[in-house]
Amino acid sequence: MSSNNLFNIDLVDFDQKVIQPSFNKPILVDFWADWCGPCIVIAPILEKIAQEYDGDIQVAKLEVDEGENMKLAGKYQVRGFPTIILFEKGEEVERFSSAQSYSFIDQFIQQYSTLLK
Repeated sequence: MSSNNLFNIDLVDFDQKVIQPSFNKPILVDFWADWCGPCIVIAPILEKIAQEYDGDIQVAKLEVDEGENMKLAGKYQVRGFPTIILFEKGEEVERFSSAQSYSFIDQFIQQYSTLLK
């Protein structure tokens, strides 16, 4: 599942793969769990977003139950899964929760991203 535009992350490489690159391009971080039905539903939609934006945006997937990844969920006060957070310039810009449609996510990016404009 790893590509340049869609990849897995964890607590150890979060800064290197999300925070630092977000100064140059928007990064959507998907906080998900494998037991979460809506997380499974949104996964192919996020994959399509990563493909169609073709490098203008990246999607990072954080499995909250692996290793110490729940610490990041706590840091960003993620209360339900999936939660997708848009990072730009090293910080959270906006978020949404639950499975959403392609058009919702596309509008979300267009509305809240300042790096794509």
